[in-house]
Amino acid sequence: MSAVPSPLRLPEVPAAVLGIDVGGTDIKSAVVAASGSVGAVERRPTPRGAAALLDEIDLIATAHAGRFDAVGLVVPGVVDGDVAVFSENLGWSDLPLGRLVRERLAVPVSFGQDVRAAAVAELLLGGGAPYRDPVVVVIGTGLSAVIVRDGVVVAGSPLVGEIGHAPVAGDGADEPCACGLVGCLEAVASAASIARRYRRLSGRPVAGAREVLDAATRGDEVAVGVWNAAVAALAFGLSHVVAALAPDAVLIAGGLSHAGAALVDPLREHLAARLSFHRMPVVEAARLGGEAGVLGAALAARGMAARARMSAAPTRMAVAR
Repeated sequence: MSAVPSPLRLPEVPAAVLGIDVGGTDIKSAVVAASGSVGAVERRPTPRGAAALLDEIDLIATAHAGRFDAVGLVVPGVVDGDVAVFSENLGWSDLPLGRLVRERLAVPVSFGQDVRAAAVAELLLGGGAPYRDPVVVVIGTGLSAVIVRDGVVVAGSPLVGEIGHAPVAGDGADEPCACGLVGCLEAVASAASIARRYRRLSGRPVAGAREVLDAATRGDEVAVGVWNAAVAALAFGLSHVVAALAPDAVLIAGGLSHAGAALVDPLREHLAARLSFHRMPVVEAARLGGEAGVLGAALAARGMAARARMSAAPTRMAVAR
């Protein structure tokens, strides 16, 4: 379990909700009470396969039975309506996951994409409020971005923000990506790829990117090279985002954001070196870190529950008369 950033309390609403964030490595879940208090974030390994995933979500809901009125579920990859269209890291395509979970749990379920949910949470609860046009980059098992314009998340096509599968140059440009291409940004700069590249190049086991950073701090040359390649690739990718969108801030969210200054400081320098007359955005770690997705899922469920109550209110009043 882990705690969300403190102090954090959401506004009071009539319904308690269960937020579930399915990631490429683990599933995060937390109950947000009607009072706005946020429970501890629980983690479970993400199973492979639709049937196993549905069973795991069922287990999470059962563990919190009686404590929520609605569920917010977010997943990685391309999401269109109730359908998980594609996830390179989990191997699914055209999976009607929203409907399947709704049928399984028999409660209202809000369904969406994890990165957009994380961005909304960061805008409302984290460090995004001071900015009008930020780009929120979520880096964990995968890597994706959300564009915000005038304080509103840009929706449009479900493919908006998939910068993780744009090509990079330099060290890592020959790395195979889970999507089937070679040299994708995600294949070099995601938390999962940092650990994977280090294991392959050094022959030494590591549990995750945090251990690679620790090794780099101790002077491990392979770790230094892998970490620097990730930062350089991320700056390369973001330079195109900045040139196209001129964001006022780049907020790094997701698990890799916990690296803090060790990631943000060199990223800021690399990005500045790639820009000329462009507006240099503020570059900082998002405040909600890896918990942004589960909080965003809970916010979506709360909004859905509130809308349902508002639409039902006139009917109840008519009956009362």
